[in-house]
Amino acid sequence: MSIMTMKKSKVVLFVSAAALLVSCGGKGGGMKFGDDEYPVNTVEGKSAAMQTTYPASIKGVQDVEIRPKTSGFLTQICVKEGQSVGAGQLLFVIDNATQQAAVRQAQAAVNTAQAQLNTAKLTYESNQNLFEKNIIGQFEMSASENTYATAQAALAQAEAGLATAKEALSFCYVKSPAAGVVGTIPFKVGALVSASSMQPLTTVANISSMEVYFSLPEAVVLGMTKEAGNLNAALQQLPDVKLQLKDGSIYNHPGKVTKASGVVEAATGTVQLIARFENPERLLQSGASGSIILPYEAENAIIVPQSVVMEVQDKKFVYVVDGENKVKYTEITVDPQNDGNNYIVTSGLQVGDRYVTNGITKLTDGQEIIPITPERYQEKIDEATQLSAGGSSKGFVEAMTGKK
Repeated sequence: MSIMTMKKSKVVLFVSAAALLVSCGGKGGGMKFGDDEYPVNTVEGKSAAMQTTYPASIKGVQDVEIRPKTSGFLTQICVKEGQSVGAGQLLFVIDNATQQAAVRQAQAAVNTAQAQLNTAKLTYESNQNLFEKNIIGQFEMSASENTYATAQAALAQAEAGLATAKEALSFCYVKSPAAGVVGTIPFKVGALVSASSMQPLTTVANISSMEVYFSLPEAVVLGMTKEAGNLNAALQQLPDVKLQLKDGSIYNHPGKVTKASGVVEAATGTVQLIARFENPERLLQSGASGSIILPYEAENAIIVPQSVVMEVQDKKFVYVVDGENKVKYTEITVDPQNDGNNYIVTSGLQVGDRYVTNGITKLTDGQEIIPITPERYQEKIDEATQLSAGGSSKGFVEAMTGKK
């Protein structure tokens, strides 16, 4: 046989072998998947730990707006934004020259009234002795007694005036009503402030613990209330909740739902709940936002992965396999609460039903398939991956060349 003939024979053999290799491999060059083979799972009722997230806003347990009780110019700002303050600590001073003068005037009135009272008392006591000795009559005695009583009343009135003046002066010294952290201070020294100003002088937020506000759908709260007997009992039965911060991290202290509004918000159909979180590191700030993560247990639930569900115009469908191994495009309804990975099916599927888990985009309603287990499906993928990684190509080269 000539060299040219041998070369032609090798080329023909190479092409034939290549064609055989392609026919044995799928699109990936590995083991071929039958066009009608699909992984199928069977529905089972089981319990599962699920969780749902709800948008939330964070506030201190006591957010107090600081407003002046009197009008005047700010003469001192005694704190800085973000500073921690104690209850009764001085925050602002308002011009108080007029109030101080009023206090001095009221004190002088008290001193005058006290002196008049002392004189009236001496006169009354002296007249008592004279009256007992029949030196003066009843008229003089009664007159001195009335003068003494009038002096006592005058002193009481003067002391009340002094208290009022001191209180007005105290309004010029704005103090914190509670311990907390100072918020924004929009005013500067010299600004004219008053009780009727739209903006408060600042806010003081008690952030030793925080209240996180979130809302649950009315139907969920109603179901909880029916199961527990009343709303307070339902809140006590709720598990601890977690707080997801804006950066996606989970706050390292659990929270407890402590209160519910008890009123359904008509615009949203929700009920507002409040969870309390301890804040020892002062990481949480009043006015911030995040998400409440509420865990719950689903008992005897039909749970399917979200990956097996097709969504069309807000409706959800799965491919159910009947007794003749034909698939049916089946609508299902699911619990609105989900963990982002699975759905709890409330209708459309029953325990014992079979559904397709992969390749659902290639199916058509009524198509007949060959069911395989998800495990076998994965084995085929692994085998195909190994073949496409070069195993079959290497063997083919060795067979053709006789070299290893």
